[in-house]
Amino acid sequence: MAEVAGVSMDEVLRVAELANLDLTAEEVPRMQRDLNAILGHIAQLNELDTTGVPAMAQVGEMLGAEIESTGASLRADAERVSLDRAAVMVAAPESDGRFFKVPKVIER
Repeated sequence: MAEVAGVSMDEVLRVAELANLDLTAEEVPRMQRDLNAILGHIAQLNELDTTGVPAMAQVGEMLGAEIESTGASLRADAERVSLDRAAVMVAAPESDGRFFKVPKVIER
């Protein structure tokens, strides 16, 4: 198995900051261990020989048999008329005419 560069404590703290998580001193080393384990598993997966395995770009391909048996179908991906912005903004509880106004929920 290829050696994986580990996640440092500083990187754990930075990721926690970006995710707006307050980790305790006991949680930081545990998070570091868990993140390094995840990266180890990914490294293992990267070692698999996938030659000849077709890439799966669309989930719809997987649904093919189900769609045929149930008669269900996926919505066609077609351009269509959107809602009228002015009408939506008039109905909004608070708006500046262009955007919705919402209360601030994240304090930093």
